[in-house]
Amino acid sequence: MTKLSLRIRIFLFFCLIAAASILATVGSLFVAYNRAGAPDDLLNAFVFSGMLSSFAFLALCAGIWLLFDENVAKPIERLAAEMRTRAHAGVTGEMDTHAARYLGDLAPAVAGLAGQLGDTALNTAEAIAAETARLTAEKQRLTALLTEIPVAMVLVNPAHQIVLYDGQAAEVLAQIGHPRLNASMFDYLDRAELESAYARLAKTGMEVSASVHGSDHRQSYDVRLKPLGDAPGYMLIFDASHAEIAPDAARPLVYDFDLLDTPGDTLFEDRALSDLCFVVFDSETTGLLPHKDEVVQLGAVRVLKGKIIEGEEIDTLVDPGMPIPPASTKVHGVSDRMVQGAPDFIEVGRRFHQFSTDAVIVAHNAPFDMAFLRRYSGKMQVTWDHPILDTVLLSAVVFGASETHTLDALCDRLGITIPDHLRHTALGDARATAEVLVKLLPLLQARGLQTFGDVIAETRKHGRLLEDLN
Repeated sequence: MTKLSLRIRIFLFFCLIAAASILATVGSLFVAYNRAGAPDDLLNAFVFSGMLSSFAFLALCAGIWLLFDENVAKPIERLAAEMRTRAHAGVTGEMDTHAARYLGDLAPAVAGLAGQLGDTALNTAEAIAAETARLTAEKQRLTALLTEIPVAMVLVNPAHQIVLYDGQAAEVLAQIGHPRLNASMFDYLDRAELESAYARLAKTGMEVSASVHGSDHRQSYDVRLKPLGDAPGYMLIFDASHAEIAPDAARPLVYDFDLLDTPGDTLFEDRALSDLCFVVFDSETTGLLPHKDEVVQLGAVRVLKGKIIEGEEIDTLVDPGMPIPPASTKVHGVSDRMVQGAPDFIEVGRRFHQFSTDAVIVAHNAPFDMAFLRRYSGKMQVTWDHPILDTVLLSAVVFGASETHTLDALCDRLGITIPDHLRHTALGDARATAEVLVKLLPLLQARGLQTFGDVIAETRKHGRLLEDLN
């Protein structure tokens, strides 16, 4: 019973009351009929009386349950969800206590506690603001110093996953595939040759040089592998002249040093939510029929360890190979002229598949967007076997199935603003969905859902909202 939601438990409670009342009525009539020694012609009257009483009890219990559900159970769930958003997702603002007006002093007390929590969080933020500013300044100085070093450099953990790359290294990696944190270096460089160089590094503890082919074997790169001292992993440096990189090229850094300490191999269902990599995407189309309409725009961003990775995104127009209806252009703003010369969906789908390697694919109303990808999987020569999460179902888990789960409603509930010029664009909606996901993750963990398997099991309880994809 403790695993059931509050509303279901209350519903079962009223069912029990109704069943007990009907049994008591039927039992009383049965005893009265036997004691009265009534003739058989009164049996129909007793049966009719029992049926009438039973239906009356059912109607009475159903009516009271509906009132209780609407004015007690739902408001309690809503208050609990709003408290979690403020405790774990950083949402601020006044709480809507009107729906909980029949709960006595509970709603004002919760609102007061939320306000106190917000004040405490504000004071804490002010206390650490100066230290944060100092660390930010140091980070900027470090980045500025590293920018002056004319190398293309990647930090890699012992599992050969990317921990950091600079702008010059990103240019080299992009010659093979989209650069991304947590990706395996074997997606970019030949596995056997890189493992051989790493084995020499591990054996000698000294810097080693090697010539390594790209994973596509179209070209080779002169690289150096350097140990990181006490830190696990190694630094991989591409030869700048061999890679034809200008020394004065822009060199922003993309990194997450937590990736240096990688956990051992774990079944995907047992992986902690905080350790997962997510690729959040959205598509704009010529219409609402995945079996006949086409994609005109695709946008995607990556979320790693609960943070959006700036700079790791896809934002591309797609040539649908058919005229775009004016009604669709009015929604997303993509016209026939804009898609002229754009890549087709097969090419874009392959890029997105590589971008999503070893990640959970996330979308809002995922069955719709995934239907386009799966329809063309044969021509793309890829298999869409990624684990998938849908923010509609995550919203149902956190806020209850009876709430509204549109992207706009979720953004309003979580304090996320979508700029007007980005709404109904693929990248804009993907970015908004990613921000929703980032705020939902701690709310899921607060409900005791710590692993991917926990979340999937919970979302399947709301499968009636969407087709289950896992």
